[in-house]
Amino acid sequence: MEKTEAGTTVGVDDPYAVVDRCDHLASEGTCRFALEHGDRDPAFAADRRAEEFQCPVAGDPDEEGPTGPWEWDDCPHFRRRSHDRECVRCGLSEERMAHADERPLLEEHHLSYADDSGDGSGEMSHEITVYLCRWCHAKVHGSWARVDDDANPDPEAIAECETRRARQEAEMGFDSAADLYEADE
Repeated sequence: MEKTEAGTTVGVDDPYAVVDRCDHLASEGTCRFALEHGDRDPAFAADRRAEEFQCPVAGDPDEEGPTGPWEWDDCPHFRRRSHDRECVRCGLSEERMAHADERPLLEEHHLSYADDSGDGSGEMSHEITVYLCRWCHAKVHGSWARVDDDANPDPEAIAECETRRARQEAEMGFDSAADLYEADE
């Protein structure tokens, strides 16, 4: 299983196996990185321009899945950050409280760490992140637990989530002006 620099597991053997698409991939199969940030890597942008900015991994946008000649790990500008606000392991959803300093229920979990080029630079390779609840995050880093396990939320996680949800509903409650006026008399 992949490991962090500290030696803890990240919960997957292959971080790219959890990837469905790159954050830079537009719906028509073009590479937004080359279009919008070509000045960061002019050679890459020129290659993409010659191919009408077509993503070399995605291939034909009319076909299902990536059909291009490259794999996700071949692209020097690949990035995948999860935008779903629920734990990928147990499905617990985020319940954020406005104007509260409470610790979030979900934490960003990195599936890829320093590159394995062996040059000791310690630079990040591709950024691949998912959301895990605090409880699953601890299990993945502290034991044999895997990101793709079929798991249920911890009872403690459910209790915390329901407590927040109840407070949200109480804050959103409606009291009519007539009821409030009668209460003041």
